[in-house]
Amino acid sequence: MTRKPPDITRSQPRRQAATATPAVRVPAPGEGKRGEQGYLGYLLRQAHAAVRLTMERSLADLGVTSPQFAVLTMLNAYPGLSGADVARLTFLTPQTVGVIIRNLERDGAIVMTPHPVHGRIQQWKLTPRGTTLLKACRERVIALEKRLAAGLDAKAEASIRRWLAGIAADLQED
Repeated sequence: MTRKPPDITRSQPRRQAATATPAVRVPAPGEGKRGEQGYLGYLLRQAHAAVRLTMERSLADLGVTSPQFAVLTMLNAYPGLSGADVARLTFLTPQTVGVIIRNLERDGAIVMTPHPVHGRIQQWKLTPRGTTLLKACRERVIALEKRLAAGLDAKAEASIRRWLAGIAADLQED
């Protein structure tokens, strides 16, 4: 475990409470540290939060959350995944994926099949209902993706995709 240097952890003398300090204005997205001067990690998280909120709103009337959409997407791309595999691919905890899988199974969107060799491993795949639900979700998410890529030419979009995937691959090794 790395320890903080003493000058960071040392207690500072208490200051007198300032009287009538003006309220600090919180910058809007794109301003100050929430803009181009911000840390890349913060800007990535801010962008992710905005995308997730927009996705949640666009999928709400279908009764699907963005984590459920991620699970459906991965099971469509890789049928037969275990819950643990789904958790790793969707960046969700195994407990969260367990709840999502139970709800999707209850709703008839996915079905469990036992692993042919390891009987304790449960494999999941989409049902026809799940495929139809995912198709409806995808139409909305594709519209969001187009909005994200607006103003980018194919080369710039490919470069950003390569950069983002590279970050994930590089930092995965840490």
